[in-house]
Amino acid sequence: MILNGFVQMIVSYTMPQISKEWALTKVQTGSLASWTLLGLLIGGAIAGIISDRIGRKKMLILACIVYSIFNLPIYFAQNFETFAVFRILSGIGIGACIPVSATINSEFVPTKSRGAFVASTFSWLVAGWVLSGLVAIPVVPAMGWRFCYLLAVVPVVYALILAALLPESPHWLVSKGRNAEAVGVIRAMERAARGSAREWSPEGLLVPPPPKSVGVAALFSREYRLATVGLWIMYFMGCVIIYGVTAWMPSLLYEKGFSLAKSYAFAALQNVASIIANAVTGFVSDRVGRKRNIIFGFALAAVAVAVLAGATGQWFILAACMFLGFANNFALTAVQPLLAETYRTEFRNTGVAMTNAFGRIGGLLAPIMAGYVQQLGVGFSGTMLWFIAPCIIAILAAVFFIRYETTGKTLENIVSEMAEKRV
Repeated sequence: MILNGFVQMIVSYTMPQISKEWALTKVQTGSLASWTLLGLLIGGAIAGIISDRIGRKKMLILACIVYSIFNLPIYFAQNFETFAVFRILSGIGIGACIPVSATINSEFVPTKSRGAFVASTFSWLVAGWVLSGLVAIPVVPAMGWRFCYLLAVVPVVYALILAALLPESPHWLVSKGRNAEAVGVIRAMERAARGSAREWSPEGLLVPPPPKSVGVAALFSREYRLATVGLWIMYFMGCVIIYGVTAWMPSLLYEKGFSLAKSYAFAALQNVASIIANAVTGFVSDRVGRKRNIIFGFALAAVAVAVLAGATGQWFILAACMFLGFANNFALTAVQPLLAETYRTEFRNTGVAMTNAFGRIGGLLAPIMAGYVQQLGVGFSGTMLWFIAPCIIAILAAVFFIRYETTGKTLENIVSEMAEKRV
């Protein structure tokens, strides 16, 4: 997730240089980040279906290879079109990696702290965003923006580490009737934790009855359609805020009069706050419940947007940037535990990935829409205030569409209770 975040966000720290070299318009500059998000949309849409069929481990390895190697041609790119094509291809791998990581984490961790574990997964993604800023600050002035994309190829090596060390999800193995392999993973976990493993009978594992449908169709079955619509709306709006603000922040601060180095540093510090938020939101969610935490998160994001819009002075703007980075990620990541818990193992990653993919449409459009807002002449403050609207919509979705609380319940109990209540 760290390497994924680095590859994903390096675009934001090279936008000003690429725009200047190729004489791009504001809308074209904004779309530099959007091409990656288009890839995330495609990767998210297909990764869940593939992962639910071939397994979490194989999908993660494939995603790591894809999001890395397609950055190599960008080092040699001479025009906007070439950049767009290969960032879409790289984005497919990024989009595949994120939901599979969250899903496999949710299938390994203890029930009582599942929210904290799943949400903290995204702390490492944002740590990659911070890494991209820390790399760009010295590299871009010294070696140019292209070298950043050469560095983005290095994570392909990590696919070998995943192949050697990552275990397959026992939940997924059981859903495919591979109970003996699931027992092997469980025993390995026990040996790692206790030094010894109990004897497990493959036939004794708890296996819920098979679902009536799988894949995308299952997401809109009677049991799941309301939850699906609510999750899609919340994730869409969260991505509008996150990717719209993050993509434009270095450029907006630069145009506001800050030096390039300070603009990058401010944006990087915003991401440091995001790491903390992703860790905190899961902890809070495990204690107050998923719904309350989501509503609080998006309300906090709306306040943070307003604060930054009115901020003046270097230190006030710095504090406001960090507050916004914290609030935005607290809100979006608050959705993640509920997202991983809502769906059955047979189509859990399809549900997680399709929600992520739909959200990426918001992320794809947000930098472009923010570019249009800027062209209206509303300035820094007007551009920021525009992001309050998606916060309000997300809150309404949480209020009206979240009907079932998953906090503190096992994945198997959630399946049976949702079927009984048909929520």
